[in-house]
Amino acid sequence: MEIREATASDAEAIRTIAHDSLNSTYTSFLAEETIDDAIEQWYGDSFIDDLEDDRVVFLVVEDDGELVAFSQSELVGQQINAGHLLWLHVHPDHRDGGTGVRLLVRTRETLLEKGADEIQCFVLEDNEVGNEFYRAHGFEQADQREIEIGAETFTENVYVESDLEDDGEWGAIDVVTVDGETVYVSYGEAARGSKAPFYTAYRTEDRAERYAWLCGNCDSIDNAMDAMGRIECNNCGNRRKATRWDSAHL
Repeated sequence: MEIREATASDAEAIRTIAHDSLNSTYTSFLAEETIDDAIEQWYGDSFIDDLEDDRVVFLVVEDDGELVAFSQSELVGQQINAGHLLWLHVHPDHRDGGTGVRLLVRTRETLLEKGADEIQCFVLEDNEVGNEFYRAHGFEQADQREIEIGAETFTENVYVESDLEDDGEWGAIDVVTVDGETVYVSYGEAARGSKAPFYTAYRTEDRAERYAWLCGNCDSIDNAMDAMGRIECNNCGNRRKATRWDSAHL
């Protein structure tokens, strides 16, 4: 699984994912005509221009050469930047495998790296699955706003991060089955790697014992750390260099 920034060549695949995702989840409260209007409104002729905007962040998930998910975000504000995660869509055939939370994590990291001071997520009030997704991964509802889709107006819930530790790190924990083992991954405890971050994995939810590092590039915990604190994933070769702070804890 690779998460990367979208390019113009991804436009048609993004439209398809959005169409299939909306039609699988939103038809209980959005008419088919409204969904078609939404696809044209957000991913029509002007979509390519959005991809080239420095304050817009489009990330896609590619699995075995196929695009299976994307997130659409933007940076808002002048002196204090807020990162707005507007849409996160996973194709219906690729849900329930951790793709959504991994994309959420990477989107958050990218917005912070681009200068965001806070992260806000937006989801339609009637989308029960979407609202539960953000609540389950470290966000709480803080506000509401109105959004126009086609000729209709809908209410969106606004979520902000709630599970922040004393040091400001994101404290959300995700239960992951990887390499045949169940581990509890703390995405707020990340170390930069050559291909993607490494995330701290624990044996138990209370994080009493650090067990391994989860490779953000290939979702493996098969890795090795040398005496200098350098980590290398044995599966994909992702590498993390040691810092002087790492050595203090060995």
